[in-house]
Amino acid sequence: MKWNEILKRGEYSPEEPDKLAMQFTKLLRNKHAQRVLDLGCGTGRHTVYLAKQGFETHGIDISETGLRKTRNKLQKEKLDASLVKCDMKALPYIPHCFDAVMSLYTIYHNTKQGIRKAIEEIHRTLTKTGLTLLNFHTKHSSKHGKGTQIEENTFIQENGPEKGVIHHFVDENEIHQLLKGFKILKLQIEEHETEGYLRSHLAVMATKD
Repeated sequence: MKWNEILKRGEYSPEEPDKLAMQFTKLLRNKHAQRVLDLGCGTGRHTVYLAKQGFETHGIDISETGLRKTRNKLQKEKLDASLVKCDMKALPYIPHCFDAVMSLYTIYHNTKQGIRKAIEEIHRTLTKTGLTLLNFHTKHSSKHGKGTQIEENTFIQENGPEKGVIHHFVDENEIHQLLKGFKILKLQIEEHETEGYLRSHLAVMATKD
């Protein structure tokens, strides 16, 4: 399993929460949100952060390694969160149970149909006034067009630490298509270049329409 290998090596395992997560958490506190899902929690930086902020925190991931590392961090911090190993396209939760679902640097590791299914599951499990925060790789990214193409704008990486991992790349029009059924509250592009390599993500915050 690719993500077990990647997370065992300690790659893509930052400790500090992303600034998007911190901004989102501040909004959730203002809205008195209680139950929050970290969808694709990896090694747990956002699960731990949400638990520290006092939310009833849930985390899912397909990687046993990621979940084990998350569990260890929670225990070290004497924090509680419910962790489940599952695919984001089939969440084991009842409808309308989360006040918020956050998924950063994760949902685009799917085919376009897989992303649609994951977003349907987010919609299903959110409360009527629930919020979601997602981000996507954009077509401006240096990775776009690299690797083996399996469908339009979807590639399996052939080199580097994410060898064998699917990446789907979007533009703003596709975001609106994928998030039908949601009201988009904010779209924010984030780009930075390192040694000629451009990382480009589009973050979206939305609520059920």
